[in-house]
Amino acid sequence: MKMKKVMRSILSLIMVSVLLAGCSKGAKTDSSGNKSNGEDDLSEHVNLVMYLYGSAGVANGDILEEINRKLTKDINTSIEIKYIDWGDIGTKYPLIWASNESFDMAYASINTAVPFYTLAKQGSLYDITNVLDKYAPTLKSKVPEASWAATTSDGKIYGVPTLGAGYSNTGFVYNKANCEKWGIKEVTDLQSMIAYFDASVAHGIYPINGNAEVSMDFYKMLIDTTGNWVPAPGISTSEMHFVTRDYKDFKDVIHPAFTDEFAQFVTMIDEWEQKGYWPKDILSASTGDKDMYKNGQSSSYITHMGDWTGNYTGVHGNLPDQDIAAWYFAEDHNKVMQSSPAQDITVINANSKHPERCVMVIEKFLTDKSYYSLLQYGIEGRQYEIKDGFLEKPANFNEAVDAGGFSAWAFSNSEFKLPRRTEHPSRYEKSKEWSEKHLSDPYTGFSFDSSNVSTELSAISNVNSTIGIQLMLGKTDDVAAAIEEYRNQLKQAGIDKVLDELKNQLASFTPIINN
Repeated sequence: MKMKKVMRSILSLIMVSVLLAGCSKGAKTDSSGNKSNGEDDLSEHVNLVMYLYGSAGVANGDILEEINRKLTKDINTSIEIKYIDWGDIGTKYPLIWASNESFDMAYASINTAVPFYTLAKQGSLYDITNVLDKYAPTLKSKVPEASWAATTSDGKIYGVPTLGAGYSNTGFVYNKANCEKWGIKEVTDLQSMIAYFDASVAHGIYPINGNAEVSMDFYKMLIDTTGNWVPAPGISTSEMHFVTRDYKDFKDVIHPAFTDEFAQFVTMIDEWEQKGYWPKDILSASTGDKDMYKNGQSSSYITHMGDWTGNYTGVHGNLPDQDIAAWYFAEDHNKVMQSSPAQDITVINANSKHPERCVMVIEKFLTDKSYYSLLQYGIEGRQYEIKDGFLEKPANFNEAVDAGGFSAWAFSNSEFKLPRRTEHPSRYEKSKEWSEKHLSDPYTGFSFDSSNVSTELSAISNVNSTIGIQLMLGKTDDVAAAIEEYRNQLKQAGIDKVLDELKNQLASFTPIINN
């Protein structure tokens, strides 16, 4: 009898111990002050594998070691980063999804080799709809509803968008010092741009120089300078794509090739080519336009705002007499466009065994400044320091041992971003100006399913990469005849079928934001 009482006492103690242990798994506060969900068992250390673009800098391992030290302390997790080298993106990115490789997270975008919406529809991504509230509540509240909608497919959230609003508006980048030397006005419209071109040729330097990619710069110029046109889905924006005739009517989609505006523009381009605004061998050239400018082989180039302002020192820093400005084509038509929230996304592989830890890590990188700084800038005192509010390299920085960083665009957060002295100051001036007056992409949240027209899209790409590019660089013998030939080849390739398929899918689409 006495033995039974002893056994009952022992069992009671065991039960109390178990209950207390269970209570100890309640809300846990980490080093950043955020509460992790009590129901998530963090006792097991988890290592996550994430794919990013680029290659490892010499100090990336040291930066990652510091990140993992913090992650291990806060959520008993570490990450391993695998890289997709720039030259391998077109082949390796599709392969990691097609091969059922074991990894946890990856960079995604509506513009990746396999677009985000395609990944979502083919079942490659983990549905995080019911994971966010429980495991990443701070992240859930920080991301605007419109941005969540942009990473939603069939009512389910499949990715975490960036918190950094971007503006990818294209502009004509030129040197105002040349205007003063050449006795011409600064460039503020098409006529003053042509005047700059003429003066440049007269002084023995090409105004535009580069390779075949310049053709898309001119195509963007056509769209931005024409009425209420804005890019529409259906054909990749890396080639000559669809537009909506009016951003207020997203269903009115056309291909510019069949318009008078297109004919007038490429006729002008043909005239520019004859006037020697760029080299005769531009179609076969390999060097890009910014490098040509840097090498003194041109007096201007066309690119988007973030590109030239962000690379300002790298391109213009060692050149004499630089007073750089840009004329942004879309400003004249009040069509400054904010980048889609689906431009830069972090997604979780459907095969991941630890999706909860993944969203917790993503939350750290996007909402905790200490994590953000490590991932974006590196180790303070080694990769960077802050002086007068600017991000700078330390005086003892050694490129051979200290260089490092990650292509972490999807983890951008405007709240934490620091300006660099190497950037052109107009980067932040324009961003502030445009934040107060811009268009939102009318197709945000729309996912085009190309499975029914994949053959046609491939044929259209071939047409665009031949006669299309030739038209956009003035490389045809008879421009009027070439326009008709381009239109005929697009018809034969199936442009009408693709357009009909797009319009059928748009019929049931409800825009998230109306401009």
